[in-house]
Amino acid sequence: MRTIALLLAYDGADFAGSQWQTDIRTVQGALESAWEALTQEQRRIVLAGRTDAGVHASGQVAHVQTATRHSLATIWRGLNAHLPTDLTVQNVGEATRDFHARFSALQREYRYLIECAPAPLPQLRHQALHYAGTLDVSAMTAALRLLEGTHDFAAFTTATPTQRSTVRTIHWTRIVEREWFDRRLLAIELAANAFLQHMVRMIVGTLLLVGRGRMNVDQFGEVLVSRDRRLAGPTAPAHGLTLTAVRYPPGLIRWAEPLERQNGTTKVQQPSSYVHEE
Repeated sequence: MRTIALLLAYDGADFAGSQWQTDIRTVQGALESAWEALTQEQRRIVLAGRTDAGVHASGQVAHVQTATRHSLATIWRGLNAHLPTDLTVQNVGEATRDFHARFSALQREYRYLIECAPAPLPQLRHQALHYAGTLDVSAMTAALRLLEGTHDFAAFTTATPTQRSTVRTIHWTRIVEREWFDRRLLAIELAANAFLQHMVRMIVGTLLLVGRGRMNVDQFGEVLVSRDRRLAGPTAPAHGLTLTAVRYPPGLIRWAEPLERQNGTTKVQQPSSYVHEE
């Protein structure tokens, strides 16, 4: 048996999330159907992180255990030939036998896009949250940095401590400007060992209160310490969120495309542009 790793990108607008569901279109379901069409194997494909309906990915990772003798190039081309246009394989690799897309991961990275303009650009309607006013980015950045380090993020999730631990470690955060279709966008970017359900979207929803002057930086910090979901802001819409990267220790995957090594972890050097919620 071989362990094959897949680097995935998808537009989540027309998927009911990433995880397989009966009679509903999902990323996992589409992948498993394409795999069976290519290899005549019925296999379970495991994703590094679960994304909700409407959430996108440019750096999702999956793995599958297989007996196929197809080359990596054949798997890459063959899967994309069978996949829908809103889901593509960006790279394929041979992984070690014990590699697990979810449990081997060291870090996940997400990006949330906000379009700040008087009127929304239709081309961005599935990728960015439109906001017509002015946001205090300096205050938002200061609030976001309070999340760095290891904390209990119970205030920013629908999960409860009785279900599982709500402690996570956020490695870094930033807010940067991006330009797309000549439109200024704010990108809220976070990297953590793992994320809780709806965690990034709840953080963004609360940051928007800071940006609009309805909550100050100290109050944002109090929300984190409180562990009380009722004190946080609303959950930001799913369509502005993208899973941009999943990091693994070096040596677990031999990708078909070149690799770029940063800080002791492995990042795929994307053919073109290259940023889970569990």
